[in-house]
Amino acid sequence: MTVISERGYFNAEVLVSTDWVADHLNDPNVRFVESNEDQLLYRSGHIPGAVEIDWVDDLNDPVRRDYLSREPFEELMRNSGISADTTVVFYGDKSNWWATYAFWIFKLYGHENTKVMDGGRLKWMNEGRELTKDVPNYPKTSYKVQERDDKTLRAFRDQVLKHLEKKGRMVDVRSPEEFRGERLHMPDYPNEGALRGGHIPGADNVPWARATNPEDGTFKTADELRAIYLEEKGLKSDDDIVVYCRIGERSSHTWFALQYLLGFSKVRNYDGSWTEWGNLVGVPIEKP
Repeated sequence: MTVISERGYFNAEVLVSTDWVADHLNDPNVRFVESNEDQLLYRSGHIPGAVEIDWVDDLNDPVRRDYLSREPFEELMRNSGISADTTVVFYGDKSNWWATYAFWIFKLYGHENTKVMDGGRLKWMNEGRELTKDVPNYPKTSYKVQERDDKTLRAFRDQVLKHLEKKGRMVDVRSPEEFRGERLHMPDYPNEGALRGGHIPGADNVPWARATNPEDGTFKTADELRAIYLEEKGLKSDDDIVVYCRIGERSSHTWFALQYLLGFSKVRNYDGSWTEWGNLVGVPIEKP
């Protein structure tokens, strides 16, 4: 695989290599954050100095179907030793889909210095790099953040309905079986979360993992990504695009690829996704 700077990305700086991470393990201005689907992975071994931010326990409101509000987010950052000017580098399992989910939520709160370690846990472990079970304890910071921005990067149900009315472009990043309505969840997972199967009318199906190389979880080059999204699906970089999956985690991965790696100007993540749409009364659903 070519080095990140040679892959033609719109914003190559948003990705860092495992070599970069190894060189910055003791950098006090960098905080590594591991976010996984599997909650056992972090405690089995993680990058030295990395903190865990769990998508269920740390990023979601304990009662409402929403993300944590400003004050709990500030407390999470303070306890993680993160300041407003800290460079936060995310990585995790599943080719970084939960890492990009956490990255997206940090962007909702306006944290500027955010990056993703290309390849995530898979690449780090494939290279035989150091892991530790030691959980770091950083001095508490005085992190302050603005109110969450749910306007530019996030789409809600009513906005998706309006987007559908004007025939806006949508990308369903789920598996083909989910898109066709044959499953209500990913293959090899239990069916759960929605009453009906199918997809939002007019959506293009581009499974999220097509953006990555399966052998090491790294992102494909910009030319390879353009071949998928622009040439194959006919998307344009200035299109108003809504991406969705089941709960917003896989679609955050595609949002990251479109916005940061290809430079699309308006991409919103519909995190309600199919668990909401597939349970709504009266909304249109399409099946082949």
